[in-house]
Amino acid sequence: MNRRHVIYLAFGSNLGDRMGYLRQALHSLPPAVEVEACSAVYETPPWGIVEQPVFYNQVVRAVTDLSPQQLLTFLKHIEQRLGRTETVRNGPRVIDIDILFYDDIELTTPELEIPHPRIEGRAFVWVPLAEIAPELVYPKLGKTAAQIVGELDCSGIRIVSL
Repeated sequence: MNRRHVIYLAFGSNLGDRMGYLRQALHSLPPAVEVEACSAVYETPPWGIVEQPVFYNQVVRAVTDLSPQQLLTFLKHIEQRLGRTETVRNGPRVIDIDILFYDDIELTTPELEIPHPRIEGRAFVWVPLAEIAPELVYPKLGKTAAQIVGELDCSGIRIVSL
């Protein structure tokens, strides 16, 4: 029997029907990934490449029997099915689904790093994460999601849908 793994996923979209893409991605998860909690949807300024449309971001807590690699493959298929194409890093996209945390493992492979390697300093990840898991500890800093949000510039982030 497979063990149920607790995972946190981040969703982002800044092209087309942003809310529609987030909802489609969320509805594509079951039965392989069972959602337990969803943050509100937040409108957030672009990160990295600032000359692009604003994003809608959301974080979910879920459980799965999939291994980390199987989960990554599953999520990439959802992205492709919804029309994601490879572009420049931090560039515009119809949908982006990232694995933030998978149980309490730390994993580094050529394809996948857990916890997600580029979440530090990114309020668009931490604000929705802290909403659903304020006490979740980020092992690299030894701080909770709520503590991290308290140290970030969260200006420009607003709830668009509960």
